[in-house]
Amino acid sequence: MDTIHVVAALITENGRVLLAQRRADQSLPLTWELPGGKIEAGETPENALRREIAEELGCTVDVGWPYEHVDFAYPTFRLKMDVYRCRIVSGQPAPRLVAAVRWFDSSDLSGVTLPPADEDLVKRLADEL
Repeated sequence: MDTIHVVAALITENGRVLLAQRRADQSLPLTWELPGGKIEAGETPENALRREIAEELGCTVDVGWPYEHVDFAYPTFRLKMDVYRCRIVSGQPAPRLVAAVRWFDSSDLSGVTLPPADEDLVKRLADEL
């Protein structure tokens, strides 16, 4: 089974968390997730996260400390996801390579469709917000 290593940004502000919606042409279409993506060869996780957020959301983030590591087995691959606390330092998040971007407060998170690998993490986040 192949392993895919990705990074994700946990961006919170005023009791809300920023989520990005996957495009209809991607796997797990139109589900909401923490923004981020694959680490390319030779990239550090932090550099990959800065690049992915700039590409997907058009803004710049300061990558902080690691928040959590998720290891999840999908039927055809294993996902290893490093989640970092991040802070937007310039620009406003907008959908560039994603279907949509939205701030969610804790009460909104219970009705959001998430990829299976993100479900437990986002449920815990709802309790922390």
